[in-house]
Amino acid sequence: MVSSTPLHSTLVGDHGPVVMFFHGLFGRGRNFSGIARALQPDYRCLLVDLPNHGASPWTDRIDYTEMAALVAAHLRQALPREDAVAVVGHSMGGKVAMMLALTEPGLVERLAVVDISPTGAGETSEFEHLLGSLARIDLSAVHNFGDADRALSADVAQPTLRGFLLQNLRRNREAGTFAWQPNLELLRRDLAVVASDIPHGDAVYEGPVLWIAGADSGYVADEQMPTMRALFPRTQLIRIKDAGHWVHSQQPEVFTSALRYFLSRDFGKPS
Repeated sequence: MVSSTPLHSTLVGDHGPVVMFFHGLFGRGRNFSGIARALQPDYRCLLVDLPNHGASPWTDRIDYTEMAALVAAHLRQALPREDAVAVVGHSMGGKVAMMLALTEPGLVERLAVVDISPTGAGETSEFEHLLGSLARIDLSAVHNFGDADRALSADVAQPTLRGFLLQNLRRNREAGTFAWQPNLELLRRDLAVVASDIPHGDAVYEGPVLWIAGADSGYVADEQMPTMRALFPRTQLIRIKDAGHWVHSQQPEVFTSALRYFLSRDFGKPS
């Protein structure tokens, strides 16, 4: 699926239990930098760039089982002394986190899933629009980030969303050219896979799970709860007010408070 190049990650903090973070589509590990700093000094936070994003290598397809295997291998390599860690995943990264818990339960001490369910991702037209908007930018005409922002503004009106998307643009200073760091062509081709159900078979994760949903988001619906509880029977669901899909950036203090409470609890063994 991928070259021998390892995934890229950043470790924030030098002591305490490990919390491993997986970002969503268009993201990168450092999107959780603010949350990681807020969890200091009690936790070490491993911020991972998933395949086809950030500084991690590209693959030839999107496959949640294989992505889970890649992050499992990365955890064993990056933190070989750790037996099990807390895992937090948002959106696409939430599906990777779920697959890691189902396929490598010994590595996952507890799991927090942010605004996504195991069964699909709802409407994908927004992401199709955003991927198309990035693809339509003529990078040969881009000489600075301001040029790219102006070009993207024709399709994306919100400045904060444009800033989030343009974090993926990289400049080759020697050549004076720009290129996209994520594998946009693959992400457009396999967007249906990104939005699909995770493959799970008969697997069940028995550890504690916190589901954090945005109250203004439609990605975690009531009808999806039976599947969630079948795969993750020790699930607790909370909805954060005044937050949509990007809960951790829209309500960072509330999100961090909920996550810190979950991370600090002694759940013991399931009865």
